[in-house]
Formats: sequence, C-alpha cells, structure tokens
Amino acid sequence: MGIHESGGVISSSSSSSSFCSRFWSSALRAKRLATPAEKAARDNSSQGLSRRLGVLDLILIGVGASIGAGIFVITGTVARDTGPGVTISFILAGASCVINALCYAELASRFPAVVGGAYLYAYTAFNEITAFLVFAQLMLDYHLGAASIARSLANYVITILEIFPVFKENIPFWFGRGQDIGGVLSINLLAPILLILLTIILCWGVGESSAVNSFMTVTKVVIVIFVIFAGAFEVDVSNWSPFAPYGVKSIFTGATVVFFAYVGFDAVANSAEESKRPQRDLPIGIITSLLVCILLYVGVCLVITGMVPYKFIGEDAPLAEAFTSKGLKYVSILISIGAVAGLTTTLLVGLYVQSRLYLGLGRDGLLPSIFAKVNSKHHTPVHSQVWVGAIASVLAGLFNVHVLSHILSVGTLTGYSAVSACVVALRWRGKTASQVSSWREGVICLIAVAICGFGAGILYRYDVSIIFLIILLVVAIAASAALWFRQVYDEAPGFSCPWVPFLPAICIFFNMFLFAQLHHEAWVRFVVLSVVMVGVYAIYGQYHADPNGKETIIYDRIPEEEAW
Repeated sequence: MGIHESGGVISSSSSSSSFCSRFWSSALRAKRLATPAEKAARDNSSQGLSRRLGVLDLILIGVGASIGAGIFVITGTVARDTGPGVTISFILAGASCVINALCYAELASRFPAVVGGAYLYAYTAFNEITAFLVFAQLMLDYHLGAASIARSLANYVITILEIFPVFKENIPFWFGRGQDIGGVLSINLLAPILLILLTIILCWGVGESSAVNSFMTVTKVVIVIFVIFAGAFEVDVSNWSPFAPYGVKSIFTGATVVFFAYVGFDAVANSAEESKRPQRDLPIGIITSLLVCILLYVGVCLVITGMVPYKFIGEDAPLAEAFTSKGLKYVSILISIGAVAGLTTTLLVGLYVQSRLYLGLGRDGLLPSIFAKVNSKHHTPVHSQVWVGAIASVLAGLFNVHVLSHILSVGTLTGYSAVSACVVALRWRGKTASQVSSWREGVICLIAVAICGFGAGILYRYDVSIIFLIILLVVAIAASAALWFRQVYDEAPGFSCPWVPFLPAICIFFNMFLFAQLHHEAWVRFVVLSVVMVGVYAIYGQYHADPNGKETIIYDRIPEEEAW
C-alpha cells in the first residue's frame, strides 16, 4: 500500500512538474524574423490582406480614430476646472503622445508586413505570454469602447432627427437614447443597427471602408475648422486672463485627463498589411495624424475659452452652448453633425482594428483558426469582423456600458508602455540575445522605470511630500542610465526613434504615472483580467500556438530600397 501511495505521489509530482515546464517553455517563446526566402513565399501567396491604403488614407484613419465627439465636449469640461490654461494641458498631453507615436513609428517601420500592432511587437521583442496579455487588455478596452461609442452615436442621431417636427418627442427611449431596466441593463435598438451597418461595410472591403472613413473624417475636420474660424470672430481676449486661475498643478492634472483624447493614432500601426508602402507611409501616417489632432484640439480650446469666461462654460454641451449664447444657434446643428461624423469614424476604425488583432492571434494559434481566415473575394477577415461586431452589438444593445467607462484606458496605457519597452528591447536584443543575464538586467531596468512611474503617480494623486516623488524620479533616471551604459544598441533598420533608451523610458514612466490616476477599479480590472487570461493561455493557448507555423505570417523587415 505504501509503495503504491508513494508511486502515486511521485507520478502526480512528475505530472505537475511537466505541466509547469511546458507552460514556461511555451510562454517564453518569441517570434523570429523572416528569411528572404520566407518573405518571398509569403508575398506570392493569397493569404494576406489587400494593400490598398495610401499615406492619406492612413492619416485619415489616425484622425478618424482620435477625433470623436469629445472635441466638442472635453475641451470645455476640462476648461471649467483648468481655465484658459487648458490649451497648455492639450499641448503637454499632445507632446507626450508624440513621444509614444515616435516609438510606434519605429516599430511600424521595422515590422510593417502584417497586422498585430502592440501585440505583434511584444511577441517579437519579449515573449508569447506578454503578447497575449497585452492583447487581452487592449481588446477589453476596444469591446467596451465600441459599445459605449455606438450608444453615444445613436443618441446624437436621435438628436439630429428630432430637429424635424415629425420626430420630435415621438421617438421612444428604447429605440435610440436607451431605456434603463435597473442599474446595468439598458435597451437600445439603434446602436446595434448602426454597428451592423458598419460591420457590413468593413466586411465588404478595406477600400470601401476607407472611403467611408475618409468622407466622414473630412466632413468632421471641415466642421471643426469652421467652428474654430466662426468662433475666432467672437473671442474676447480678456477672457484669457487669468490664464491659470487654479495654479500650474491644475494644468498638469488637465493634461492627464485630456491625454486620452489623442488615443487612436496607434490604429495606423494595425493597418500595416493593407498599406501600399508601409515602411515609408506608416510613420508618416502615425505622426502626421497626431499633429493634426493637436492643432484641432488647441484651436477649439482657444476659441471656447475666448468666447466664454471659463467659469460660465457649460457642462453637457459646452461648445454648442457657447455659440448659442452668441446668437449662432446654427453652429450647434453643425456641431451635432460633426459629432455624428466623429463618432462614426471612431467606431469604424475601432471595429477595424479589433478584427485585425483577432486575425493576428488566429494566425498564431492563440485563438481558434477561424479567426485567421481571410475572405478570398473581399480580402477581409470576415469571421473576425463579424465576431467583434456581434460582441459590440450585444453590449451596446443590452447594457449601459457608460457606467464601465472608469475601467477603460487600462489597455491603452498597457499597450503604449509595452510598445515603448519593445523599442528598447529590439535595439539591444540583436547583440545581447545570447547574453541572458544582460538581457534580464535590461528587462529589470524597464520594469523599475514602470514601477517608479506608477509609484510617482500614486504619490502625486494623494498629495504626498514632493521629496518622495523626487526619490522615485531619481531611481527611474538611474534605471534609464543603466539601460544606456550597460547595453549595446543597434540602429533601427527603418524609421528611428531618437534618444533611445531615454525617450522610451520617459514614455513608460509617464504612461504608468497616468495609470495611477485611473479609478482603483481599473487597477482591479487589470489584475483580474491578467489572471483570467493566464488561465486561458494555460488551458488553450500554450497547446495551440505556433509562432512560426504554416498559418503564421512571419514578421519581416522590408528592405530600405523597396520601401522608399
């Protein structure tokens, strides 16, 4: 009996050890770069998407994803708490996003062949489990964000319809504005209808969806420019004084709030496989779209704070109320049309990006292979597109997802931080991959910068003595210096982010600083989702993933002479 029991214990222990060994060996594997022969074979295959996007299309995708209805709302709501200095808040937030965009631009030009974005970069620079967790955090943001935007879009469509007397007060709440049933359930019929229409457009082809996005984005930008010029004639410069009535700290706090208004330029990186000349056009699309957004936001800020004293700026529709107070009510109608165009493009690009991420994971085996299928006629991932459209439709049609808005942005900050870390890791990985201790030391330094950023954010949030902030800043600088002196760096083969590793380290520090400003439930969401997805990976992903299998598009560098 004792022998049998002992044998059972040994067998159980051996099985557990074997599982852990397999888990870690799978979790720590990474993608490799393609050989020229593999690249040629893939280019001649019919498994890829259709390359139909030019540089202007990419710029419009970035602007379409970033500029939504928020430009007509958040500019005013933050101005109430910051004063005319909100303009500086938008400039600071924009500058921070430019640094993040430089990191995205380098990686987009380094691996421009296929879809994947932050997930792809993490898979190549670090390992499989890191990439899978980055995908999970991003995807929850995308799913909840798409549902929330769809409900807002439905609400604005109803607002425009009610301009006509035949519709005024005759449209039931359950059709467009949402009929609440308890605290969470809320019926909205129009939001799923809009999502289904956009999903059909996206399934039809990237050329058709790009045309819709371009038309709506141009419409939106023209309206914003008109609003800026119309408002400029109503500006009273005395309203800009005092410029920072609540102090400098309010400007920095405002910058942490409006940072998320710029989110969306990363969508351009997920258009890699459909870009005509990715190595040249992706960096241009990412950075140019962000600069356009900064100019538009700053222009609107100057107008609204110049038209109305900051204390009297409205809460719900600040820009519309500002023009109405000046007798320009027709501009309010244009703002509603611009909001519809803005939300439509944001939703369209969001659904587009989601499907391409699912496509990437399907190809790599981390998700079922059905997500890897590309329609041979339309050259779009129809199964992935229908899946993301269905999830968004259910969430938007049945739930009041606005109440979950405080747990959003976790995926965005996680993705941005991962991309910045990838820039550093890929620069020194080529010379130190065989030196495991050196590679680990570099990773520890990156983690130290992230922890210092989060810690500094906590201290700032709860007004702890500035001495502790300075200590964390010094530690982060020391970790960055160690990255510089202890590692050897290669030049990037395409577009090059300047001042590596210091610029990416600044990105990581500030992104984690912003992470600390999120609602505490967002932190819980990050931990819980990470634990759940590690379980999913342990049960499914580790057994099916094959980063270099036949279904996988190998991520390669495009030769410089080919791209330029």
